[in-house]
Amino acid sequence: MFWTLELASYLEDAPWPATKDELIDYAIRSGAPIEVVENLQELDEEGDVYETIEDIWPDYPTHEDFLFNEDEY
Repeated sequence: MFWTLELASYLEDAPWPATKDELIDYAIRSGAPIEVVENLQELDEEGDVYETIEDIWPDYPTHEDFLFNEDEY
């Protein structure tokens, strides 16, 4: 399984929490690249419920990972 920011961005608006099958269905319906669907198909358990993208890709950068001071703008 290989995630990039671009691929993970297709799941940002997914209906969280969601199961593996729900995420695959969402990716297909939203027109995500085939790589997103393939990555989701490689997830371990089909009965698990994923709360956020971090449950799928633990290294997903959060808002705090970017050095951007919103107060300056």
